[in-house]
Amino acid sequence: MSYDAKFDASLDLLRRLDPQRVSSHLTDICTIVNDDELSQDLLSSVDVPLKVLRCPKTSKDFLCCDYNRDGDSYRSPWSNIYVSADGTAESSNQNDEDDEAPPFPSNILRQLEVNANDAFDVYRDLYYEGSGVSSVYLWDTEDDETLDAFAGVVLFQKQTDDGSGRWDSVHVFEVTAEDSSSASYKVTSSVILDMSKSALSLSGSLTRQLEASQSLTAGVNVETSHLINLGQLIEKSEYNLRNLLQDVYFDKLKDVVMKDLRSDVNAGAEHERQSEVIKGLQAL
Repeated sequence: MSYDAKFDASLDLLRRLDPQRVSSHLTDICTIVNDDELSQDLLSSVDVPLKVLRCPKTSKDFLCCDYNRDGDSYRSPWSNIYVSADGTAESSNQNDEDDEAPPFPSNILRQLEVNANDAFDVYRDLYYEGSGVSSVYLWDTEDDETLDAFAGVVLFQKQTDDGSGRWDSVHVFEVTAEDSSSASYKVTSSVILDMSKSALSLSGSLTRQLEASQSLTAGVNVETSHLINLGQLIEKSEYNLRNLLQDVYFDKLKDVVMKDLRSDVNAGAEHERQSEVIKGLQAL
């Protein structure tokens, strides 16, 4: 079987398995295929629930995904150090030129990453009612240390207080300068909704892509312009995904419950039906 056939078959299988156990299913498939390249492509292509670690240096929570992972460790956006799964700090040498050293963003991109984390933390506070966790990670797509081309991911997670529901959103983006006054943005957004522990069991995900050419704000530095444009696009993507989830899940659920399982009738008609039922019972 060719590489593409194995990749497509793996994705097809994952679509048919229980979405609540996508992480364990993905691990099992990677073990079965026993191919490092294919496993890496699957890990970067399949959305799994986000994990939370605490940065030992700043004592702030951050989200873990394939984009800030190096082996079994994850880079904290707050301190720029790698943290193992047990919460201990590992590597923090950004200037290490060893081939085995974990990846870090360039200096100029790291500064933008710091500002982006602060900005989207404010976004999280506004749109997620002051709770949840957010993280932003950036990486270079060219060798020169400029902001002409780079990529990144914006992550959000919120859980209900009783643990019955969770929302994970992942926004992977690419930025490419068109000229000195504009840039193109490509944002691929995914939302994972899990309400499996609530009275209504519901779990699944949606992915959508958004592309736009945006002007860089006059009188504002390039870094701030990128943050403004990315913030507007991610806000739009999350709004669209939220409405899609409502249409796909909740409106469909309403149709099933109200039309197929329980008809939606007005109070007068309901009273007449109750009277008919009572008369029928009295006639027994």
